[in-house]
Amino acid sequence: QVQLVESGGGLVQAGDSLRLSCAASGRTFPNYAMGWFRQAPGKEREFVAFIDWSGASRSYADSVKGRFTISRANAKDTVYLQMNLLEPEDTAVYYCAADGEYNGGSHYYPTYWGQGTQVTVSS
Repeated sequence: QVQLVESGGGLVQAGDSLRLSCAASGRTFPNYAMGWFRQAPGKEREFVAFIDWSGASRSYADSVKGRFTISRANAKDTVYLQMNLLEPEDTAVYYCAADGEYNGGSHYYPTYWGQGTQVTVSS
């Protein structure tokens, strides 16, 4: 079992930056892949970013490529999502995810989910 707790969400203006954190506990941290998803009001949950257990392999949704960066600090059992040049379209609840199956690109099917953290970007 893996428990995930997100933090770092909030209300910002367009063009601002925000960093989300996800603290993992349970199974030994470096032994599984992790990622971020988001769900905007009235929309389905969508893939945002993926990072493998070592940090060597990463992928992003086209909508955030070049603006968001996923990273992990295995010594701290934490994964991060650095979000720059935020846009109102980035407004959503952001979910941390772990383990599961990854088939390349945006095809990530996690086993574990966090409770989510709200990010609101005003124009």
